[in-house]
Amino acid sequence: MKLLKALTGVAGAIALTTGSAFAEDLRWKMPVAFATNLPGLGSPAAWVADNLTTASDGSIQVRVYEPGKLVPPFDILQSVSDGKVSAGYTWIGYDQGKVPAIPLFAAVPFGMKPPAYIGWYYYGGGHEMLQETYANKGFNVHAQLCGIIGPETAGWYSEPIETLEDYKGLKIRFAGLGGKVLEKLGASVTMMPGGELYQALEKGTIDATEFSMPAIDQILGFNQVVKYNLFPGWHQQFTAQYMLINKDEWNRATEAQKALVEASCTAATTRGLAEGEYKNGKVLAEFQDKGVQADQIPREVLKELKAVTDEVLKEEAAKDADFKRVYESQQEFMESYKVWDTRAYVPADL
Repeated sequence: MKLLKALTGVAGAIALTTGSAFAEDLRWKMPVAFATNLPGLGSPAAWVADNLTTASDGSIQVRVYEPGKLVPPFDILQSVSDGKVSAGYTWIGYDQGKVPAIPLFAAVPFGMKPPAYIGWYYYGGGHEMLQETYANKGFNVHAQLCGIIGPETAGWYSEPIETLEDYKGLKIRFAGLGGKVLEKLGASVTMMPGGELYQALEKGTIDATEFSMPAIDQILGFNQVVKYNLFPGWHQQFTAQYMLINKDEWNRATEAQKALVEASCTAATTRGLAEGEYKNGKVLAEFQDKGVQADQIPREVLKELKAVTDEVLKEEAAKDADFKRVYESQQEFMESYKVWDTRAYVPADL
């Protein structure tokens, strides 16, 4: 009896010191929406998977599947919610047809810069509202911010955009709420994964496309087909990626395992932003040598795009309660943030 008590005490001590002695190991398959060679957009997924294995001493192992190898990129949310896969890594704005408010967590036209967005997300209730938004539409997922990059380009075109009329009739791949803005202007907007865009441009299936920032667009070769690359990326000032985890899988994880996922994703968010900020300037500076005309959209056109954007956002808010709640939270935060943003930072031209 004394021996039994002694052994029980030792086992208890081991459990307390390791924190996971009796925890069930997690083995997750994670399809991704973006190739892991894409800096800041796909690379954080691979980094998180490796880091979780190392930091958990093997308690958490995540196997990454490149786009289309296990689940089509646009099916990741449903597959995770249904438990067909344990996790997925994606730009959640692809699911605006299923969850109308979700683009507000992915990219907002004329929206927040990355530092402002993560400020609102971590400290302004964004993370909690995201969980509620998915639950309200019946999805069984836990969502964790797990990557962010700065502005995208405003797209690649065969001709410059000089007025809003130039969008009318244009066959263009455009994502999220920005796509709704262009539809309102008469563009024919389509959605397709990044891996299909070069061929679509080359064959004339689409006239123009946006996808991401210069360091990524160059890898995909858009500059080999069309030569006008427009700025600024009004439609996506930030682009946020998330690790979606099946809610049942998340609930069976220990507190220590959950903490590791949260910490790894927070680190990946920082690293993804850093990678993009480090690489984009050099790539953009070299575009001219490759025959790319990197133009700025005229300020008057941007003002007009902003006015149409405001109309679209108000229309979406009127149609969906979650959209309205999240949009109002973001707008309230931005009112106070602008005071800081406009006064504290040195102008870029200095």
